[in-house]
Amino acid sequence: MTAVSRPAALTLPLQDSERCFSGNPADLKPKTAVLFRTAPLLLDCGRALSDVRVAYHTYGERQKEATLVLHALTGNSAVHEWWPEFLGEGRPLDPSRDFVVCANVLGGCAGTDGPAELGDLALSLRDMARVGRALLDHLGVQRVRVIGASMGGLLAYAWLLECPDLVERAVVIGAPVRHSPWAVGLNSAARAAIRAAPGGAGLKVARQIAMLSYRSPQSLAATQSGQRTPGVHAVTSYLEYQGEKLLARFNEGSYLALTGAMDHFQPEDAELACVRVPVLVVGISSDLLYPAAEVRAGAALLPNAAYWELDSIHGHDAFLMDAGGLPERVEAFLKGP
Repeated sequence: MTAVSRPAALTLPLQDSERCFSGNPADLKPKTAVLFRTAPLLLDCGRALSDVRVAYHTYGERQKEATLVLHALTGNSAVHEWWPEFLGEGRPLDPSRDFVVCANVLGGCAGTDGPAELGDLALSLRDMARVGRALLDHLGVQRVRVIGASMGGLLAYAWLLECPDLVERAVVIGAPVRHSPWAVGLNSAARAAIRAAPGGAGLKVARQIAMLSYRSPQSLAATQSGQRTPGVHAVTSYLEYQGEKLLARFNEGSYLALTGAMDHFQPEDAELACVRVPVLVVGISSDLLYPAAEVRAGAALLPNAAYWELDSIHGHDAFLMDAGGLPERVEAFLKGP
């Protein structure tokens, strides 16, 4: 069974950005490619897909070597919108020097084929890595440095296992080598909420569950104490706002598919021991979702990994909220021999 063929690549509308990228304005525009036209993509579930649409951003001049950014669960390919501390001249992702690529993952809802096109099927992170590799082939990229945080960090491990000949080095931020029962349990509760209340209400609750795991008690005490309106706790208003905001831009089918792919990514220690390229693994001191000790233990399974810890009270989301010395550490590693 194959996806519906499309006669040509589509152009997606440019979304407004709250933060302006100071590089080439053309880099702000999303692009699309239709891949697997002559040979299908065989998914791990056994289904074959043809004419797979992939939406992506590139920054800088096209080169044979690139830096590939892998986005988080509800993220997208517009790195200039959500990671301005990392993207720009003199930063770790420097378009004046590097060719930077970020693609929306298969199964998402930001332009790449997702549930609306694929229906209800099981996807894997390895499937997503294969799609990403096909995109890099389409762009003429022969070697790549990979950087991913959260789900993007898990996906970076999939890249290391699926594409060892292509990856030169990798940065994994706030992600373990595989999901623990704790992480699977949180995702299971979120999926149960979506299935129990389809049509949007469940997705809002799923987001509220996730947001609690993305922050820490200290972070919420510092930012969401007291009442924002009479009789309503500030943290309650915050969670409701986050649920509404996600509902406006995300798809419950994508949430089910992507969290399922994350939960089922369970590489064996022996596979990880075969990863020979340099890897920088970053834990976050107050991370409740992926505790620093768990991230550090995963790094120890890699023969050529270095571990560094970001000290922040803001939990898992510190890589977005409170990057501290992380950009400098990542830039030094990416520039390494």
